[in-house]
Amino acid sequence: MTDRVTLSFSDQGVATVVLSHPPLNIYDLAMRDGLIESITAVRDNPDARALLIRAEGSNFSVGADLAEFGSASSIFEGRRIRWDRDPWLPLLGLSIPTVVALKGYAVGSGLEIALLCDIRIAATNVVLGLPETKLGMLPAAGGTQTLTQLVGPAAAAPLILTGRNFDADEAVKLGIVSEVTEVAELDKAAEKCAAQLALLEPDIAMKLRRCISASKDLPLHLGLELERRLALDI
Repeated sequence: MTDRVTLSFSDQGVATVVLSHPPLNIYDLAMRDGLIESITAVRDNPDARALLIRAEGSNFSVGADLAEFGSASSIFEGRRIRWDRDPWLPLLGLSIPTVVALKGYAVGSGLEIALLCDIRIAATNVVLGLPETKLGMLPAAGGTQTLTQLVGPAAAAPLILTGRNFDADEAVKLGIVSEVTEVAELDKAAEKCAAQLALLEPDIAMKLRRCISASKDLPLHLGLELERRLALDI
């Protein structure tokens, strides 16, 4: 890995990726390279049964390193450089369940990587948001799509269009996070959740996630057909 990201595997099959660039855990090129390398290693490890993403320091991540945009010839070139180093699709493509532990600031692409995970657990002090709009940019690490799929257009539009921050209470009411815990208990709660997911048979976990994902796109009758087909294939 890089000095920005660490990866470990437990005997129970939990892969843990830690963002290690405190205090803000900014996504610079080194961070994204470390994430790509880590997620690829998790994908290629047949013993990995669940993934936990967490962070060192008091914040999960404040998102992209805006200084990188200033070093590019244009904001569009800066975006292209970022997309060439894209950890988001590799994360989305994993076959195992994913959990993320959020604390402090989790904004911009810090929130967007969390939205690509199956389960989000937050500390009471978490601050969430997609502030790109206020900077004259689009949330371009999936946020316009993942947040809207998760909470629906009516709830997502005000958050995306205004770029305002929101707290743990609002996030749990909207269904963006599934659990809120005290800061001191966050890692323990996330580790417990990941360990529970690792107990699932990998084939069952993969099929469950496939059914859940399909529900976002398929009409109900086609989703039921997929569910039945996968259930008969066990």
